Amino acid sequence: MSTSVLAFRAMGTDVRLIGPAGHPTFARAGDVVRDTFEREEHRCSRFRADSELSNVNACAGSWTQVSAGLTRIVVAAIDAARRTQGRFDPTVLPAVLAAGYDRDFDEVLAGARAALRPAAPCGRWEEIEIHGRRLRLPTGAALDLGGFAKGWTVDLAADAAIAAGLPWALVNAGGDLRLGGAGPEGGIDVAVEDPEDQQVELARLRLSHGALATSSVTRRAWGHGMHHLIDPATGRPADGAVLQATVWAPTCAEAEVAAKDALLSGPAAVERSAAILVLRDGEVHASLEAA
Repeated sequence: MSTSVLAFRAMGTDVRLIGPAGHPTFARAGDVVRDTFEREEHRCSRFRADSELSNVNACAGSWTQVSAGLTRIVVAAIDAARRTQGRFDPTVLPAVLAAGYDRDFDEVLAGARAALRPAAPCGRWEEIEIHGRRLRLPTGAALDLGGFAKGWTVDLAADAAIAAGLPWALVNAGGDLRLGGAGPEGGIDVAVEDPEDQQVELARLRLSHGALATSSVTRRAWGHGMHHLIDPATGRPADGAVLQATVWAPTCAEAEVAAKDALLSGPAAVERSAAILVLRDGEVHASLEAA
């Protein structure tokens, strides 16, 4: 299968748009995909002082006027927290900062700490108030939409590429991806990496529709037990049985939530999600069929 590819950086990761080779609307679709990532990064990044999210966090305890776009993603994040009984938690930012992920990841690696700060409490998503386009975080709370915002943006970008005229489009942001439109005949092969050696292919999946997302405690890690995936039950980096969870869902935002939920839930997650779980002892549990 011959394809056209556009690659760029956004949200701290490599983004690719893949579509049918030579399609007359590919360049236009590439522009709208890039614009979508730029817009949502400006809306949702905790690393940009001028982002809408940073303003909301700075105003915790007070009502803040927000855009319709941020309202929608925060409402969706709260709903995801409720569905997972808090295993997915958009209010983990204080715990993430305590773990050491308090600046851009390249800077974290350059000045990694050897120990955690005291754990920070999570679970404050139930206290968030939203009335129309006004939002109030509880005092001392802060939002980190992180991977959820990335998956949300992948979905928006895939839909935008189809609206721009592509018959199908794959948007991939750091391995979290969504296939929009009527996928190519036979689907698209997607590799799942070994969590302990990203040069090794653990499995190969054939994606005909929907999305895949991966959560791993070996990515964005800066020391033994030091990584960005917080277990809201402890306020510390997760240290359960699962090293990596790759999950299929209809949308990338849903797949992001399900992957985090699976990573914290353990091997039983394959009974409720289409997933590949890699355990610390090397075992692989799967309910996703390989290509």
